[in-house]
Amino acid sequence: MSTSVQPKILSREQLKQRVAEWRRGGARVTLANGCFDLLHVGHVRYLHAARELGGKLVVAVNSDDSVRGLKGAGRPLMPAEERAEILAALADVDAVVIFPEHDVRAIIREIRPDFQAKGTDYTAESVPERDGGRVAIVGDPKDHSATEIIRTRLTPRST
Repeated sequence: MSTSVQPKILSREQLKQRVAEWRRGGARVTLANGCFDLLHVGHVRYLHAARELGGKLVVAVNSDDSVRGLKGAGRPLMPAEERAEILAALADVDAVVIFPEHDVRAIIREIRPDFQAKGTDYTAESVPERDGGRVAIVGDPKDHSATEIIRTRLTPRST
């Protein structure tokens, strides 16, 4: 079976093997990451811009426990497996991995991406994992937020 039709949702070990295959073929690797709790246009634009850096795009998705630790009670809205499946369905995404840590330092060490793509809510200096290689700030201005969508559109308002 060719790499292009193999499943996109990978374990950490499978991801390391896939990245090694891509590199043997001369491909560069870009890593993007996030909770992706409620996929919105800002996420799509971020991932598309990350893909435009060239090569293969790996998306690391925070596990359910990790999202709860970062976002608080009541999150995530969808389980990690479903968030990963939605991301894997996007044409710009080549591989998806779920990770339990609060940041992607371990994955950066494991796959050594050529680029680490972060959204415009960061600067190159504010990226927590910036010591892991070349950081690229990509996507449109941070005008979209799952947390804000949940707060303003999905939370019942008292009348």
